[in-house]
Amino acid sequence: RLFAHWEAVASTHRVNLPRDMAGPIAQMARHRQARQPVPYVSLSQHGKCEAAAFEERQYPAGKWACVTMGEPMYEQSISMSFMKLMRYICKENSVGCHLGMTVPVLNEIRLTKEGTELEREVLTAYYLPGEFQQNPPAPMDPEIHITERAPLRVLTRVFYGMTTEETILREISLFWELLGPTDTVLQGTYIVASYENPSIPQRRNEIWFICR
Repeated sequence: RLFAHWEAVASTHRVNLPRDMAGPIAQMARHRQARQPVPYVSLSQHGKCEAAAFEERQYPAGKWACVTMGEPMYEQSISMSFMKLMRYICKENSVGCHLGMTVPVLNEIRLTKEGTELEREVLTAYYLPGEFQQNPPAPMDPEIHITERAPLRVLTRVFYGMTTEETILREISLFWELLGPTDTVLQGTYIVASYENPSIPQRRNEIWFICR
């Protein structure tokens, strides 16, 4: 039943769920309460109501497992990348055990020069739990790369629901309206942070603007 449920979710992203995902899905379900937050420091909060609120945060340097996909649709890229990362998290690693889930999972995106579409390539990144930061288990999948990411300062804003190219472009536009003209953040490169699995309809996400 659990596999059939995830198969239906995957189909909404136009992705076929391979049978070998049954094991990782079951493991993730067993460990769903034990999710570690990615560490950060809140620098400031802006806005009095949730609709206009955003936060400035500092994330430390750390090791992440990263996959890059360039499928026709954003949802296909992130789904296929996360399936690879699930296999790595659950067993397909050099220590052969469940590593533990951290949130959020980051999806780094770029806009085309016109700013009206997402570029096809999306980098999906999973933060390694604290116990594996010094000595990350090696992935068996050659498409997964362990990367030391530099400290990151971001402006973040929460939104809920599905993450599609349409919703992401809308959230980026709304955030720019909120900020007004500024050269303190990058234009063209953004991060979508996902806190919950795709089967939750009103799942929590954040759009991150990267500070220069």
